[in-house]
Amino acid sequence: MPSPAPRPWLALAAAVLLAACSPTFNWREVPIAESGLVALLPCKADRANRALPLGAESVQVDMTGCEAGGATFAIAHASANGPEQAQAWLHAWRAATRAQLGAAPVTEAPAELQRATATPPPLRLDAAQGAAPLQILWFAQSQKDGSVALYQATVLGKPSSPDAPKTFFEGLRLP
Repeated sequence: MPSPAPRPWLALAAAVLLAACSPTFNWREVPIAESGLVALLPCKADRANRALPLGAESVQVDMTGCEAGGATFAIAHASANGPEQAQAWLHAWRAATRAQLGAAPVTEAPAELQRATATPPPLRLDAAQGAAPLQILWFAQSQKDGSVALYQATVLGKPSSPDAPKTFFEGLRLP
């Protein structure tokens, strides 16, 4: 008895079904640095660190992030010696970000995040950069040793799901 003829449409249908089973946004909780922040990221996180010039200082920044649905989701973390240094670094971080944006329309507004410090206060930045809009949330938390954990949570790009940035920012949990 001859073997049945291959059916290419079956392979195509199986591929479509498998693609439908792997969601674009596969949300997962990811611990950030050793400071206790837990973030909700839509994909498997990559980690890196680099020196970032913040004012007159070069600051070591740990970065955790991934790309999903046409956007990059990332959290940067630095550890300041205290509230004054954290405030100065946040000011420098904001200034450097705004300088990179050039003439792009920018909106800044106070933000809220449970358990974040009042100094420096949480701050939200939204910038329309054509096809790559930018949303940033800066916030900090005092640590038991007197240091201050400073964070920048970022969504760069226009995710294929309009709810993805909200899920990301609302998924940030400080201990």
